[in-house]
Amino acid sequence: MKVTWRDVAGLDEIISELQDTVILPFQKRHLFCGSKLLQPPKGVLLYGPPGCGKTLIAKATAKASGCRFINLQASTLTDKWYGESQKLTAGVFSLAVKIQPCIIFIDEIDSFLRNRSSMDHEATAMMKAQFMSLWDGLDTNPSSQVMVMGATNRPQDVDAAILRRMPTTFHVGLPNAAQREEILRLILSGENLSNAINLKEIADQTQGYSGSDLKELCRDAAMYRVRDYVRKQQMKQIAQQLQLDEEEHVDSMQLRPVTQLDLLFGLDKMRESKQATATADPANLREVPLD
Repeated sequence: MKVTWRDVAGLDEIISELQDTVILPFQKRHLFCGSKLLQPPKGVLLYGPPGCGKTLIAKATAKASGCRFINLQASTLTDKWYGESQKLTAGVFSLAVKIQPCIIFIDEIDSFLRNRSSMDHEATAMMKAQFMSLWDGLDTNPSSQVMVMGATNRPQDVDAAILRRMPTTFHVGLPNAAQREEILRLILSGENLSNAINLKEIADQTQGYSGSDLKELCRDAAMYRVRDYVRKQQMKQIAQQLQLDEEEHVDSMQLRPVTQLDLLFGLDKMRESKQATATADPANLREVPLD
C-alpha cells in the first residue's frame, strides 16, 4: 500500500478522528490488553458524495495502522454452485484472522450488503447471513484484530443489521473553499506552474466540486500546454516542409508552465460537463406523454 496521509488533503478532522479511534488501538495494542472496551471498532463506515476521497482514506488508514488490507469485491464471493458463496465468505474471514491485524475493505457496500427483502435470491440471502454471522456472531473472537471498513454514497440502502455492526461512521462531504485550495495545491505539486497562478481564485469558483472534479480540472489545464506545443510543432513542420520519419523526443522542459488561464479554461470545460450531466439526469426531466 503506497498511499499515505500526505496524499490526502482537506480532510484533517477526519484523519485526526481516524487516528484516535481506529489506528491507535491497532498500534498501541499493549495498552488495551486489560480492557474489553478499549478495542478497535469492528466496523467503520465512510459515507458521502462520490469522488471525495473515501477509498483513498481507507488505503491511507491501512498504511498508517500497519494492517494487512483485503479489498473485497462481490465477484470474489459469488459462485455458480449452490453453497460455494458461503464457503468463500468463511474463507475471507479465516484468511483475515490468520494475517491479523487486517482491514477488510468493501467499496460501494450498498450494492453488496443492501437492505434484505423477500425478493432476494436464496443464495444471496444466505451469503449475507453468513457474512454477518462471521463478522459479529458466536464464532467471532472478541480479541481478534479484524475490522470491516465500507464506503458508500448511498448509506440509506445499507441493511440495518450492517449499520449496527458499523458503529463508527465518518461523513466525507464536499470540500469547502479552504479545503479545495489545499486539494488543488496537492494535485499541482511537482508540476511546472506559472508564478502568476492564484489557486484561491479557482477554489472560490468551484463551489460544490469534489476532489475528483478538481483533479479532472487540473488534468484538462495541464493538457492545454501540450496542445499548444503540438500545434506549434505542426506549424513549424508545415513552414519548413520537413518529412520526419521518426517522432522527435519531447522533453517536458520544452512545455510551457501551466498558467491561470489554463485552469480557467479547464474550469469552463468542467462546468459544461456538469451542466450536461444535470440535464441528462432523469430526475430533472419532466414527464412527457407518449401520445
